[in-house]
Amino acid sequence: MSTKMGENFINFMGGSPLNRLSWLRTSQSFMNAVVASPATRWLLFNGGQPLVSSHPETNKRTLALLSTKDVKSFLGPEPYFGQAQREGELCAPDVSVLEAARIHGPPIVFLGLKETGSASASALPSSDFKDADTAVANLEGTPYFSVDVADYEEDKINTVLQSIELTKNGEKLAFMEPRASMTHLDAFSAGVFAEARSLVDWNQRNKFCAACGSSVYSLWAGWKLSCSSLLPWSDNTGKKPCPSGRGLHNFTHPRTDPVVIMCAIDESGDKVLLGRNKKFPGKFYSALAGFVEPGESFEDAVKREMWEEAGVKVWNIRYHSGQPWPFPANLMVGYYATADSSAPIRTDLDNELEDARWYTREEVLAVLAHPTGTNFTRRDYKQIAEIQEGSNNSSDTQQGAAALAHSDPTIKAKEEASAMAKQQGVAVHKDEEPPFRMPPITAIAGVLIRHWAEGKAGGNEGLKGNL
Repeated sequence: MSTKMGENFINFMGGSPLNRLSWLRTSQSFMNAVVASPATRWLLFNGGQPLVSSHPETNKRTLALLSTKDVKSFLGPEPYFGQAQREGELCAPDVSVLEAARIHGPPIVFLGLKETGSASASALPSSDFKDADTAVANLEGTPYFSVDVADYEEDKINTVLQSIELTKNGEKLAFMEPRASMTHLDAFSAGVFAEARSLVDWNQRNKFCAACGSSVYSLWAGWKLSCSSLLPWSDNTGKKPCPSGRGLHNFTHPRTDPVVIMCAIDESGDKVLLGRNKKFPGKFYSALAGFVEPGESFEDAVKREMWEEAGVKVWNIRYHSGQPWPFPANLMVGYYATADSSAPIRTDLDNELEDARWYTREEVLAVLAHPTGTNFTRRDYKQIAEIQEGSNNSSDTQQGAAALAHSDPTIKAKEEASAMAKQQGVAVHKDEEPPFRMPPITAIAGVLIRHWAEGKAGGNEGLKGNL
């Protein structure tokens, strides 16, 4: 497979479309100034559900992008960043444990800047601006922030939504199940959504210090959580110093959980191994997937997961691409591997799969070209959400749900699959139900399967020349 595949192909929700300006997250003057900018836009969440705007005439749904004025009543007292012990007070700018801190009000996340000017003009090096006014004057583009309002009463939330400017233009605003909402997003919005949802979820879930159990507060514009025992005014009489006060600790920064997702291709290059999780809706088959464990490389995890789930030994492991998966903070890392299709398949090792089997290219192309071959219903969405959020489910079961992902919003993908099927003489019976269903190209599992089936995975008939 081409070594440049991961660089050249960007999955849905990938691409990281904002300049995150990470070196400015500690600057309370910059953050307070950019929040006040008329250009600033906000993504609003309620318990991880994004606020979606729809027009009654077109019924077109998009992420609701709000102004600071729209969301001001959710943000708490000013200053919004660099807060001191008392509400309304700004802390000194050189106190490390208060860098762009929020002590009062819900955590706010600075997502980054959608640039419209030249990179040199909009990058805003920290050494080049002397004050907040200069920083904002040099800002070219749209700053993005996000906040989750789950801690507010429903009546207050509804009251604020009714007063938002968008509603005056006939738009309808509603919080929507996030997996279903993704089907309406363009590439830019999907990338911003992935970043925002992972971060607001992390801030919302983590309320206490993992080192000592004290409450935490937000630092670095939503990108770090700090133990309240480290605050200058904290009374720590009789307590041991919190270990988080020294060194770097992965529980104080947003986490990303890597998940390998892989397709095994047989030695002829003409068959792919797909599995069906016990809790998958309908007749869905997908690539196999599982969390990377401590002390493993990605390649080690591919080998282990293929063996544990299907009893299949693989070799010649090749990277394809990655996809952010914000439910809550996964990074799906896609691979192909080689396996012997004549060897027996076993699903009784970890008992995650109901079935696993080898499919031919002809079988896969027929399903890809079928009108319902990669589509999800509302009931399917609900079932996938329940799988991933269920407290009694194993991690691999949840990642199986991620491997399915969501329905395909594009017509182009269907047209391409139909053309490929016709080109290869594959019969597509559109009036009949497909024998099985698969993920769409908006999910990395769908991309892996489709790229193999269409011979785009590595340059020689779907990896056949690389084995």
